[in-house]
Amino acid sequence: MYKNQLCAGWPVVALCSALLFTACTSSEKKTGATQTALTAVAKPRQVALEDFFKQPERSRYRISPDGKMLCYMAPWKNRQNIYVMPVGSTDSATRITSETERNYSSYDWASPDRIVFEKDFGGDENFHIFSVKSDGSQLKDLTPFKGVRAGIVNDLRDDDAHLLISMNKRNPEEFDVYKLNINDGKLTLVAQNPGSAENWMIDHEGNVRGCLQSDGVNQTMLFRDGASGPFRKLYTINFKDQVAFAGFTPDNKNIYVTSNRGRDKTAVFEFDTKTAKEGKLIYENPDVDVTSVSYSEEDKKLISVGYETDKMHEEFLDPAYAQTDKDIKAKTGADTYVTKSSDKAERKMIVQTYDDVSGGTIYLYDRDTKTATKLADRTPWIKREEMAAMKPIEYTSRDGMVIHGYLTLPVGVEPKNLPVIINPHGGPWARDGWGFNPEIQFLANRGYAVLQMNFRGSTGYGRKFWEASFKQWGLAMQDDITDGVEWLKKEGIADPNRIAIYGASYGGYATLAGVTFTPDLYACGVDYVGVSNMFTFMKTIPPYWKPFLGMMYEMAGDPVKDSALFAKVSPALHVDQIKCPLFVAQGKNDPRVNIEESNQIVDNLKKRGVSVEYMVKDNEGHGFSNQENQFDFYRAMETFLGKHMGPSATPAKKETACIPPARVQSKSDGCRA
Repeated sequence: MYKNQLCAGWPVVALCSALLFTACTSSEKKTGATQTALTAVAKPRQVALEDFFKQPERSRYRISPDGKMLCYMAPWKNRQNIYVMPVGSTDSATRITSETERNYSSYDWASPDRIVFEKDFGGDENFHIFSVKSDGSQLKDLTPFKGVRAGIVNDLRDDDAHLLISMNKRNPEEFDVYKLNINDGKLTLVAQNPGSAENWMIDHEGNVRGCLQSDGVNQTMLFRDGASGPFRKLYTINFKDQVAFAGFTPDNKNIYVTSNRGRDKTAVFEFDTKTAKEGKLIYENPDVDVTSVSYSEEDKKLISVGYETDKMHEEFLDPAYAQTDKDIKAKTGADTYVTKSSDKAERKMIVQTYDDVSGGTIYLYDRDTKTATKLADRTPWIKREEMAAMKPIEYTSRDGMVIHGYLTLPVGVEPKNLPVIINPHGGPWARDGWGFNPEIQFLANRGYAVLQMNFRGSTGYGRKFWEASFKQWGLAMQDDITDGVEWLKKEGIADPNRIAIYGASYGGYATLAGVTFTPDLYACGVDYVGVSNMFTFMKTIPPYWKPFLGMMYEMAGDPVKDSALFAKVSPALHVDQIKCPLFVAQGKNDPRVNIEESNQIVDNLKKRGVSVEYMVKDNEGHGFSNQENQFDFYRAMETFLGKHMGPSATPAKKETACIPPARVQSKSDGCRA
């Protein structure tokens, strides 16, 4: 099957993930002050909150390996369940699961008549792998081990009875590779983890040929020439040098990699496993990293590479697929799309178009007949003309770095003196991208301008930009966010008295840092599963993150060696500086950001008599998955924002001017996990 692989380099710990669509599109010019001319556009109606966040009627289509069947997700009793139908059918779908507790995290066909899916329990992220026949029979938990996390490594395209999976059953901190029988759940150990290894390399025959091993700071590529035997060391490099596996060459001897070794921007190379060096340069972009590689398992070759500037772009390496790309665009009328699934022969493909003002449309594309059959609109109730454009912007930080981002302005309103939501992303070593974002559209529909910025450390902009974030939580990373606020004020877009900050995970940390270390800048804040105390955060990470603690210590700080830094940038230790109202939301079972991170900031604020609202969901983890909990959260956030800075709010006048670009706070510097 056709596969699109994200290039992550070494496994950097991510506190929050978000859906970033890939696309093929032309670049748009970015401007300093967004010159959005107001034409005769009427202010839209207030769209129901549920319309932004309710589950799609049909989504996540997948096609079976033989190209004869489709499966998709659709709501049943408020949960996404799996439906199956023949290709070409319009109304004969059969629901084959009856999930009522929690949506499935991922799923796909494992054979022509069996589907596998992953599910955790209450957001604990200890995923189990299940299988079910396409008629709904023989539903089975294949990894029924309490407290164990499993994930699919390879679908073994030539073996309909097995998958390769990783599982930390033997050691909570390490994942071994097993061959899993999808019919009866029988497990066979294929490769025992040699110690702190991830990123397993599987060749065209389904053999485990290599992995990346870490001592916490340095990474070693281990490799073997055949299906068995000991691994040999190819190289050892510091984690800042990122070499990521992207597939085997057709002869199974060498591999393709993305690498930033000896360079600033990640590029695609053929890697010589004998010399342990990057060989032929296949593709590079002078301005940004290569972020994805598409690979044909049928033809055993690279198809395309992806990179992201203001939007995602795809550069095709294969002429046949380049022609397919042109035809898909012509048949769908869309400039941007992502391939979601294909049959084994790679002749039939599920593609999903997208843009910034709709959830997109899903098509079945046939490469032989060159036809695109519409399967579903993801959000047919959304009216494009009522949604707001997401405009790429850039501004310069106080120390001269160019910060890219996106500004979404409410429709039909003059972009002047607006209430603004500052929305830093999670990760923090991730990035925001262009596309339809229900949160952003919801806020814009309620009259708020929304600024998202890819502060230093955001991925895709090269090694120097990434490394500039090291040990800068609450410092230069936060300054980049503050500088975005100052840019909006200078441009006359933001009302200085009506600026809020909202973020999830690292964005939650940035929210707390913002209201703590720049207390006169924000009217209020919304912290969603955010870190509040660097010391306690480092103590409560999941066991499978522990092998990478050394890397975390270099990137975020060491609680012992950098104790002064941690004390300085932990909002929970400086609640005496917080002036504005705060809303905190947390999942009780969060394995990444423990609930105590939220408890301590809330408890400390209440002791001081500061207004703080607190929402805890007992059946959630790192972010809310269940629809009713999402509705509760966004209703509460809408009310909170409206009360403290919405059009009807009358915020208290600031006692002092906002903090200027120089750091002048007495206890800590700066103004997301």
